[in-house]
Amino acid sequence: QVQLVESGGGLVQAGGSLRLSCAAFGRTASSYAVGWFRQAPGKERELLAAISWSGGNTYYPDSKKGRFTISRDNAKRTVYLQVNSLKPEDTAVYYCASRYGGVSGRDGEYDYWGQGTQVTVSS
Repeated sequence: QVQLVESGGGLVQAGGSLRLSCAAFGRTASSYAVGWFRQAPGKERELLAAISWSGGNTYYPDSKKGRFTISRDNAKRTVYLQVNSLKPEDTAVYYCASRYGGVSGRDGEYDYWGQGTQVTVSS
Protein backbone atom coordinates (compact mmCIF):
# COMPACT_ATOMS: atom_id res chain seq x y z
CA GLN A 1 0.00 0.00 0.00
CA VAL A 2 1.22 3.46 -0.89
CA GLN A 3 0.50 6.53 1.17
CA LEU A 4 0.93 10.02 -0.20
CA VAL A 5 1.12 13.04 2.05
CA GLU A 6 0.91 16.57 0.71
CA SER A 7 2.26 19.60 2.50
CA GLY A 8 3.12 23.20 1.81
CA GLY A 9 -0.32 24.67 1.41
CA GLY A 10 -1.58 27.69 3.28
CA LEU A 11 -2.74 31.25 2.93
CA VAL A 12 -0.79 33.39 0.49
CA GLN A 13 -1.31 36.78 -1.12
CA ALA A 14 -1.99 37.14 -4.79
CA GLY A 15 1.24 37.35 -6.73
CA GLY A 16 3.08 35.12 -4.32
CA SER A 17 4.49 31.63 -4.77
CA LEU A 18 4.22 28.27 -3.08
CA ARG A 19 6.08 25.01 -3.30
CA LEU A 20 3.92 22.02 -2.51
CA SER A 21 5.43 18.69 -1.53
CA CYS A 22 4.13 15.18 -1.98
CA ALA A 23 5.92 12.54 0.08
CA ALA A 24 5.43 8.83 -0.57
CA PHE A 25 5.39 6.22 2.18
CA GLY A 26 4.96 2.49 2.17
CA ARG A 27 5.52 0.03 -0.61
CA THR A 28 6.04 1.93 -3.80
CA ALA A 29 6.60 0.30 -7.13
CA SER A 30 10.01 0.43 -8.67
CA SER A 31 8.78 3.14 -10.95
CA TYR A 32 5.73 5.31 -10.62
CA ALA A 33 4.54 8.53 -12.11
CA VAL A 34 3.02 11.30 -10.02
CA GLY A 35 0.45 13.90 -10.90
CA TRP A 36 -0.66 17.05 -9.14
CA PHE A 37 -4.34 17.95 -9.25
CA ARG A 38 -6.58 20.51 -7.63
CA GLN A 39 -10.24 20.87 -6.90
CA ALA A 40 -11.98 24.12 -6.07
CA PRO A 41 -15.42 24.23 -4.42
CA GLY A 42 -18.13 23.47 -6.95
CA LYS A 43 -15.62 22.62 -9.67
CA GLU A 44 -14.27 19.45 -11.15
CA ARG A 45 -10.87 18.15 -10.25
CA GLU A 46 -8.24 19.19 -12.79
CA LEU A 47 -4.76 18.04 -13.62
CA LEU A 48 -1.98 20.57 -13.16
CA ALA A 49 1.14 18.60 -14.00
CA ALA A 50 2.55 15.09 -14.07
CA ILE A 51 6.05 13.64 -13.98
CA SER A 52 7.59 10.31 -14.81
CA TRP A 53 9.68 8.22 -12.44
CA SER A 54 12.95 9.47 -13.87
CA GLY A 55 11.76 13.03 -14.07
CA GLY A 56 12.69 13.07 -17.71
CA ASN A 57 9.13 13.26 -18.89
CA THR A 58 6.75 15.92 -17.67
CA TYR A 59 3.27 16.80 -18.82
CA TYR A 60 1.34 20.03 -18.41
CA PRO A 61 -2.09 20.74 -19.84
CA ASP A 62 -1.88 23.67 -22.22
CA SER A 63 -3.83 25.88 -19.84
CA LYS A 64 -1.34 25.21 -17.05
CA LYS A 65 1.93 25.84 -18.86
CA GLY A 66 3.94 28.68 -17.45
CA ARG A 67 3.05 29.08 -13.77
CA PHE A 68 3.33 25.47 -12.62
CA THR A 69 6.54 23.45 -12.42
CA ILE A 70 6.72 19.84 -11.29
CA SER A 71 9.91 18.13 -10.12
CA ARG A 72 10.93 15.16 -8.01
CA ASP A 73 13.67 13.91 -5.73
CA ASN A 74 13.50 10.13 -5.68
CA ALA A 75 16.09 9.87 -2.91
CA LYS A 76 13.58 11.69 -0.72
CA ARG A 77 10.60 10.01 -2.36
CA THR A 78 9.11 13.44 -2.80
CA VAL A 79 7.52 15.26 -5.71
CA TYR A 80 7.20 19.02 -5.74
CA LEU A 81 4.88 21.49 -7.41
CA GLN A 82 6.07 25.06 -7.69
CA VAL A 83 3.25 27.53 -8.28
CA ASN A 84 4.13 31.13 -9.14
CA SER A 85 2.13 34.32 -9.61
CA LEU A 86 -0.72 32.97 -7.53
CA LYS A 87 -4.21 34.28 -8.19
CA PRO A 88 -7.37 34.10 -6.08
CA GLU A 89 -8.77 31.60 -8.59
CA ASP A 90 -5.94 29.24 -7.63
CA THR A 91 -7.69 28.71 -4.30
CA ALA A 92 -8.41 24.98 -4.05
CA VAL A 93 -7.41 21.75 -2.40
CA TYR A 94 -4.30 20.43 -4.08
CA TYR A 95 -3.79 16.68 -4.37
CA CYS A 96 -1.02 14.44 -5.56
CA ALA A 97 -1.59 11.00 -6.96
CA SER A 98 0.61 8.18 -8.19
CA ARG A 99 0.29 5.47 -10.80
CA TYR A 100 2.47 2.59 -11.87
CA GLY A 101 4.00 3.24 -15.23
CA GLY A 102 4.21 6.43 -17.20
CA VAL A 103 2.67 9.84 -17.12
CA SER A 104 -1.08 10.14 -17.65
CA GLY A 105 -3.36 13.09 -18.11
CA ARG A 106 -6.40 11.19 -16.84
CA ASP A 107 -7.14 11.24 -13.12
CA GLY A 108 -8.95 7.91 -13.41
CA GLU A 109 -5.65 6.24 -14.24
CA TYR A 110 -4.01 7.15 -10.94
CA ASP A 111 -4.00 4.47 -8.27
CA TYR A 112 -3.19 6.26 -5.02
CA TRP A 113 -4.21 9.67 -3.77
CA GLY A 114 -3.19 11.89 -0.91
CA GLN A 115 -5.58 13.70 1.40
CA GLY A 116 -4.83 17.08 -0.11
CA THR A 117 -3.49 20.39 1.11
CA GLN A 118 -5.52 23.59 1.10
CA VAL A 119 -4.21 26.59 -0.79
CA THR A 120 -5.99 29.89 -0.26
CA VAL A 121 -4.98 32.97 -2.22
CA SER A 122 -6.12 36.33 -0.94
CA SER A 123 -6.55 39.34 -3.21
